[in-house]
Amino acid sequence: MTLSIRNQLPGTVTAVHPGEAMAIVEVRLDGGQDLTAAITRDAAEDLALAPGTPVRALVKSTEVSLATHRVEGLSIRNQLPGAITRLTTGAVMATVRIAVPGGELTAAVTKEAAADLGLFVGSDVVALVKATEVALATT
Repeated sequence: MTLSIRNQLPGTVTAVHPGEAMAIVEVRLDGGQDLTAAITRDAAEDLALAPGTPVRALVKSTEVSLATHRVEGLSIRNQLPGAITRLTTGAVMATVRIAVPGGELTAAVTKEAAADLGLFVGSDVVALVKATEVALATT
């Protein structure tokens, strides 16, 4: 299957915490970072997720926010540090490619946000992704 989702990070499930309707799935990415996904309990069961299951974490580029450093006191569970490898600025939006350990992420942010953050190729950033915006696929 080919997907339009650019951000596909390989990893392994380390824990599954099922709730009544949703499940929290903890994933260790191949680059060593920990990622949290909040998916439906039915999806976790359909995918037969358990510790040791290889997965791909999928995140749309429009769901990746950026910060110039780690952020404390924030409900966003996933904070992945990296460095900008490409920055493409259009009339309204900017596409930011970020090298993270074990892979690459793309973020789509407003041109104004990119300017306010002072983003440039080579600058360090932290990619922020809500757990509810992470989809999982088995490999």
